Amino acid sequence: SKWIVAALFGSVLLLRHDGASLWAVIGFISNSLLSVTLKRILNQKRPVATSRSDPGMPSSHAQSISFISLFTLFSVMEWLGTNPLSLFLCGLILALASYFTWLRVSQRLHTTSQVVVGAIFGSVYCTLWYIIWKSLVLQAFASSFLVQIAVFTVAAASALGSAVYVLLNWSKEDR
Repeated sequence: SKWIVAALFGSVLLLRHDGASLWAVIGFISNSLLSVTLKRILNQKRPVATSRSDPGMPSSHAQSISFISLFTLFSVMEWLGTNPLSLFLCGLILALASYFTWLRVSQRLHTTSQVVVGAIFGSVYCTLWYIIWKSLVLQAFASSFLVQIAVFTVAAASALGSAVYVLLNWSKEDR
């Protein structure tokens, strides 16, 4: 699933290549860091049936899926307004997010509470991140080349750091 998320994010960046998509990348990666931090603090075990030994609370998949889905939902509503097409797309986004999140429970990789907590954290973090973009960063981004460079640089560094982290951990899993 991490490769699907990376491919989708890369596609969005290539298609949109604007400040909002860069801001979404920074938010997604900082949301992932929040998830790792929460896992270390809460240190709750996964269900007994799984072979994974890392903590399961909150579900980082649920947190990431919620962040991405909600940011996409906000973007669709902003782009299309409220009409039958946007409502259909938002319903589809929520249905797919719910399905992929619930898979974590059905495959016994997480408990229901771990998935629900992950979804709540991801949704709240995304909402706050989107509000910060709309109320503080967007105007500065539109009017200042230095802010544009800063957002681009942080997004690029975050994406590169995240890619290196995933590749290093992927190679460890294969050993």
